[in-house]
Amino acid sequence: MGFIGCFVYLFFLGILSFFVGRIIPKKWIDPSKFPFKEFRFENGGKLYEKLNIKKWQNKLPDMSKIFPKLISPKRITEKANIEMLQNMLHETCVAEMTHVLLPLAALPCLLLWRGIKGKIIYFIYVVLGNLPYIVIQRYNRPRLKMLLERVRETGV
Repeated sequence: MGFIGCFVYLFFLGILSFFVGRIIPKKWIDPSKFPFKEFRFENGGKLYEKLNIKKWQNKLPDMSKIFPKLISPKRITEKANIEMLQNMLHETCVAEMTHVLLPLAALPCLLLWRGIKGKIIYFIYVVLGNLPYIVIQRYNRPRLKMLLERVRETGV
């Protein structure tokens, strides 16, 4: 099975997770509670700024560009309103949850492609294919929450 089996499994896992992420009811997600709530050590995103997140976050592939009708745009425009910002906030939670669960669901790849090569591919999948997206969501969520509060206060 090896590479082909692992690749096919990850491909279909990605498709499945995308659709599951689309159908999860928003009411199940509370961005202000664990596990989505900001942790103290994140320090308002300063932890992620040390990783130079501003330089690389927009260079990664983005599902909102591939499926713009299904996923909210990642750019905040002058037309940003409370509903749009709340939706974006929930999308960060869904994206984070998806990228946390994908590495767990991908563990069978280690059985499909046994040995060091399978472990290397799994490591790459976790570190390059999921971890950066978790970091991006954790960095953007507090900023979105602050913007949402500002819009609520000013009505702009």
